[in-house]
Amino acid sequence: MRRIFPAYTYGPGPRAGCWWDETVPAPDWPVHDGDLSVDVAIVGGGFTGMSAALHLAHQGVSVAVFEAETPGWGASGRNGGFCCKGGSKLGHAALARRYGDAAAEAYAQAEVDAVALVAELLASLGIQADVHSQGETQLAHTPRAMEALRRHAGPEGVLHEADDLPVLGMTGRFFGGYTDPVGFGLNPRKYLFGIAAAAQASGAMLFQRSPTQKIRKTSRGFELELPTGRALAENVVVCTNGYSSDDIPDWLSARYLPAQSTVMVTRPLTEGELANQGWTSRQMAYDTRNLLHYFRLMPDNRFLFGMRGGLMSSPRAEAAIRRVVHRDFRRMFPKWAEVEITHAWSGMVCFAPNLVPYAGPIPDQPGLFAGFAYHGNGVAMGSFCGRALADLVLERPTELPEPISEPPSRFPLGRWRRLLMPPAYAALALRDL
Repeated sequence: MRRIFPAYTYGPGPRAGCWWDETVPAPDWPVHDGDLSVDVAIVGGGFTGMSAALHLAHQGVSVAVFEAETPGWGASGRNGGFCCKGGSKLGHAALARRYGDAAAEAYAQAEVDAVALVAELLASLGIQADVHSQGETQLAHTPRAMEALRRHAGPEGVLHEADDLPVLGMTGRFFGGYTDPVGFGLNPRKYLFGIAAAAQASGAMLFQRSPTQKIRKTSRGFELELPTGRALAENVVVCTNGYSSDDIPDWLSARYLPAQSTVMVTRPLTEGELANQGWTSRQMAYDTRNLLHYFRLMPDNRFLFGMRGGLMSSPRAEAAIRRVVHRDFRRMFPKWAEVEITHAWSGMVCFAPNLVPYAGPIPDQPGLFAGFAYHGNGVAMGSFCGRALADLVLERPTELPEPISEPPSRFPLGRWRRLLMPPAYAALALRDL
């Protein structure tokens, strides 16, 4: 594999201490062994791959999912659990300038449809995933940011001035906010394992500790090389997102850029502690920083708090970014400064050069598909793109708007593209002041 972060990034260190691991045991998928022939092979067992597997298996397609690690090991099993609109780092105006008004509107509708898809799967499959929150609230971290919220607030949501926030149970160092009614919080691991169980019940074969080491074109499709055998498939769908490798397949090289996000969880807070801080809402929330913080009070009264910004990956760097997360949490919620942090972990989100997700065929390689680059919002958008990839394999019409169906270009600097991040993050940090 040709990955651009050090080996530590892809080992147990960053995810050690992940709270979700304690909430539901991982299913015991078999390890692939020997030779296997299927209609569709899926590389990666996260939201995208499992959604694709579920929708293919429901149509009677023989499908096998090859997860390199254990179930829920990657971003899908260690994210913040925000099922919300998002997926692109471009706003509506920027999308309209690049693709036109109709395409920008279609992309906006896709974000709404993505959230609806997750809600539909939870309901139809009877998945209990600790769902809460009516939409999500963006909170202004400066007066200037609040002015921007006032200018851009959509009619479908609700604008909150600073004096409104204590009444809503969202007291903190904020200058107002805006609530979008679309979205909800969930336990991402319970959701992932729920759709995985449904895919398996429909006939999908799920394998763990079975990393794909190479994909070769054959006269009848593709051959996947695995540690203890091979898999032959007419179609292959690559769904590895921020944990991709530049050579699986080669086309992916430099078309994605992983970036770190770090999360912590407190012990359960008492009602008195919640009242003392003035945060009693179970609303998902995030602030207006470019290097944003995201947070929510979960059903068991633990408080989840995460942020972007880690650039290095090593035991020392991991300890440092966790200290930064703890520091920012205590600054933003000072009444909880002495509350015990019981869990903390990190994972990789994924960016694309054009700042929008991609789901579609890999050019000039019929039968090979990929879905990736959700820019930190993969719960809904990854599920949506997985379904779309299933439709593409089945040669059925999809609901993919132009921004998502346009193949991304490559980042500058190739394998050294991580060097782009420090100046970009520094510029974003200055804008956050």
